[in-house]
Amino acid sequence: MSTEPEHHLLLVDQDLDYLDWATKHLGAEGLKILRCDRADKAAQVIKKAPIDVVICDIKLEPFDGVELLQRIRAASPETITILTAVSPTTSQIIEATQKGALDVLRKESLAFELRQVVESALQTVDHRREMGPLSEQRPGLAGKTTIIGVSRPLQDVMKVVGRVAHSDAPVLVTGESGTGKELVARSIHAYSPRRKKEMLVINCGAIPENLLESELFGHEKGSFTGAIARRAGRFEDSHESTLFLDEIGDLPASVQVKLLRVLQDGTFSRVGSNETQQTDVRIVTATNKDLAQEVSLGRFREDLYYRLNVVEIELPPLRDRQEDIAILAEFFLDRIARRNGTARMRLTGEAIEHLQKHRWPGNVRELENTMARACALALNDILLPEDIPIGRNPANMGGSLKDALALILELSERGQQNALEFVRDELIRHTLEQCDNDLKEASRLLGMTQANLKKRLPTASNA
Repeated sequence: MSTEPEHHLLLVDQDLDYLDWATKHLGAEGLKILRCDRADKAAQVIKKAPIDVVICDIKLEPFDGVELLQRIRAASPETITILTAVSPTTSQIIEATQKGALDVLRKESLAFELRQVVESALQTVDHRREMGPLSEQRPGLAGKTTIIGVSRPLQDVMKVVGRVAHSDAPVLVTGESGTGKELVARSIHAYSPRRKKEMLVINCGAIPENLLESELFGHEKGSFTGAIARRAGRFEDSHESTLFLDEIGDLPASVQVKLLRVLQDGTFSRVGSNETQQTDVRIVTATNKDLAQEVSLGRFREDLYYRLNVVEIELPPLRDRQEDIAILAEFFLDRIARRNGTARMRLTGEAIEHLQKHRWPGNVRELENTMARACALALNDILLPEDIPIGRNPANMGGSLKDALALILELSERGQQNALEFVRDELIRHTLEQCDNDLKEASRLLGMTQANLKKRLPTASNA
């Protein structure tokens, strides 16, 4: 006597060899596997048969896998959909996740990941059967992202972006300088219901403390010297949109109190006014500081930290995204050529290896600046390793510390300069170069205040 299978799985792909492999790879007792090579056929199957899990490629005919995902969600909201692609773009990952896909997997990793993801999905099916029908559905989405890369760490970030974009939950984006925190904030906004209005950006570390409160909350005429007229702040201008607060770790204590109030009840007052204003703003913040440590040191309010850190997205450094280095370098070369109206530079295989060996302390920003310098200095349109001026990788440097110290003493004597001053000036010069003359970032890396760094600039520049 035959028994009804416990689960139904639908495979959708134009590659018949892949369908054969996946059928064998996923075959298990109690699992019935159906197959389709076209999206329209799969949509008909969904309408006629109870399907628990669908695994479909993004590249399908006569419409793509994201469109099929939407049709599956409309016809059978409880069906779990997993998308696959040879090389999914970040916009495809965000859009698919936003529209309800459980996951987006690269085909080259399916042999290692597919079974585990499917087993997890089937466990979710069993759990839903115990708990009752699924009622929550994700809204639709339109928009684009400019984040470049195919690496798994970046894809994991994009999946989180897709999940949080539809909500109003505050998001804290963390990561090293130059990793693309503002781009992530823009992606969250672009895929959110607030995308019809422009996202506003303010760098909390770039505005003097006495002006930052006015910049954020506005001021009344005559409230301070120079306030010649009433002015709306960013919170008023961002009503029904998204406000991105970069370098939130540098927010002065006095402003932290007012920001906490906005997050609690959406109200604030302009500088010099007792009138309460109401605003509807989605807050996304970013920092390269350890805010938890800042809280423990008493420099950041604990209650504000937890209000901001409802969802944290940690961006991986470029050195952990090896697959993306060549893609990003080619992207920057394209953009430089279009911007300058010149022939596009080409990277040799050796040049790509040269780029991948560097640890990129300045991350994507450093890579972009490196490609710009290479294009400016190149003698022809083929870039060799020697044509790409990047920092020296400590892992590849020979010699001992004693040899390095001896060289420093020799160089300082040649210049008739105190060795300590020589080292300090060289370190400042090198750090500024790595940070693209960003004084704030350079002072952070050097462990000195911006004021002290500015005092050293004339010496460092003339040494």
